[in-house]
Amino acid sequence: MVSKKKKKYSSGEGAQFMTRKAALKKLQLTLKDFRRICILKGIYPREPRNRKRAQKGAGGIKTLYHTKDIKFLLHEPIIWKLRELKVYQQKIRRARAMKEYGKMRKYFRDYPDINIDHIVKERYPTFVDALRDLDDCLTLCFLFSTFPSLKRVPRDQSMLCRRLTVEFMHAVITAKALRKVFVSVKGFYYQVELEGQTITWIVPHHFSFQPQNKNDVDFKIMSTFVEFYTMMLGFVNFKLFHTLNLVYPPKLPASFSAEKDKDLIDEHTYVAERIAAMNLSLARVEGANEAEELPEIDVFPTEDEDPKKLEEAKLEAEKVKKLKTLFKGLKFFINREVPREPMVFIIRCFGGECSWDKDHFVGATFDESDETIAYQIVDRPSMEKQYLSRYYVQPQWVFDSVNARTLLPINKYLMGAVLPPHLSPFVDKIKDQVYIPPEVAQMNNPDFKPLDDDQSGTDIEEASDEDKEEESEEDSEGDADEALAKQYRDEVAEDSPSGEDNDDEDDNDDMDPQKKKLAKEKKKSMAVTTGVTYKEHPYQKEIEDKQAFRLREKLVRKKHKKLYKSMKAGQGRKESRKKEAKDASI
Repeated sequence: MVSKKKKKYSSGEGAQFMTRKAALKKLQLTLKDFRRICILKGIYPREPRNRKRAQKGAGGIKTLYHTKDIKFLLHEPIIWKLRELKVYQQKIRRARAMKEYGKMRKYFRDYPDINIDHIVKERYPTFVDALRDLDDCLTLCFLFSTFPSLKRVPRDQSMLCRRLTVEFMHAVITAKALRKVFVSVKGFYYQVELEGQTITWIVPHHFSFQPQNKNDVDFKIMSTFVEFYTMMLGFVNFKLFHTLNLVYPPKLPASFSAEKDKDLIDEHTYVAERIAAMNLSLARVEGANEAEELPEIDVFPTEDEDPKKLEEAKLEAEKVKKLKTLFKGLKFFINREVPREPMVFIIRCFGGECSWDKDHFVGATFDESDETIAYQIVDRPSMEKQYLSRYYVQPQWVFDSVNARTLLPINKYLMGAVLPPHLSPFVDKIKDQVYIPPEVAQMNNPDFKPLDDDQSGTDIEEASDEDKEEESEEDSEGDADEALAKQYRDEVAEDSPSGEDNDDEDDNDDMDPQKKKLAKEKKKSMAVTTGVTYKEHPYQKEIEDKQAFRLREKLVRKKHKKLYKSMKAGQGRKESRKKEAKDASI
């Protein structure tokens, strides 16, 4: 009985991968909808081991996906919603073309929404899973919160990002979870610790928006990512607020009242602006107390664990506990030239109170004339009116104090002073560093005293002078006489050419073996020898060219060698025919 012939590419890499064109045909989706569903579901292109087999023998480079991922998308209910949207878009286009604007408004009003709650729960089954993947989410949401209304970025999406990011910052302030801060040309770097997970994100500087070219930035793709991230961040904020016994959506406490400000704007806008100011604590659930502090670490030493590591973990926990109350009991006033939101966020995370000019932004709690202000943060060289009861420091002092986990001396950060280098706290201390800045060495070791360039030079000169003085005191008069006698013999030997050999022999007897060797080498280097003419081989260059040509021949691929040999044979036959014709003519 003849066995059934196996079809090519029905197994192995040919069956494991599928091109994007085949995926679109299988899912019956447009390219735009396919990209959207892949972003929401977290499916991305794959790189095969053997591209030719994966592409079923086709040449070129094509976008490939796992076949199992595409089959997984077949069961996604959102695909049916995307098909409904396609029908609605066709109806809207037809109504616009027929100038039936009443129908077009009706279609826009009844436009179906896509609910992606189940996708968030599917991709992040637990709260910790969502926290692990929160870095990119926060970075993109903070970026979009600064955008104006664009063609591909609706205003509602930017406002939603702004609301969710402010809620997250309030949760971090209440939990006192901020650990590291850093400022660079890209923006403000923050690192928090929630539920044992470290989260790092970037907040851009507040500059005017610069329109980008469509070829440089694809806002539609980014907007699709933000669509998923806003839903994810909403879930995270809801869980964080309930864990911290805060009311969600956030509300101001009942004890707060400001009758004068309420007359100016409506209540909803007023509450939203006061929450965005981040200057007040939010309302808590009824019957809930302040967030309880974490209990002390119980130490149960075992044979496997290193007691040194346990001690380091205990010390780290104590440092973090002190860091949470770094600015407790201190009042800060922020000048109008200083970025308000980052400073308020950092100061409030560590227990401090802050305010600003009430004409600059809503939510100021005390005026500049308050005598209880401990620090005023300024970013200008001088001020006309100054108070003696407070320190005028530059914003970098706040960032460096947080990273150092202590209040640094203010003499280097005073108004108008030249600031020290702003060191990054995101350094892996486990790995050995080639270069450790002196500021870091001084923080790690208080006894470390770096030398300035001027001081180091004077110290070396003073030390060398002292050594010379000590040596001169120890030298005796007899040694000085011997040195003078030796100098006299050397001068005589140089002046008299006839007695060179005798003097050299006497000197060689007096010198050490090492000095003798150096003297001989010196004489050899100073000797004049007759030159030798270099005769170039007449065929040397031709030989080297042939060797290089043979090496290039060896680099030819195996599958091209046969073609190369036939080409060379054809060239040889052509040259031989030319030679025969030339001989015949002679």
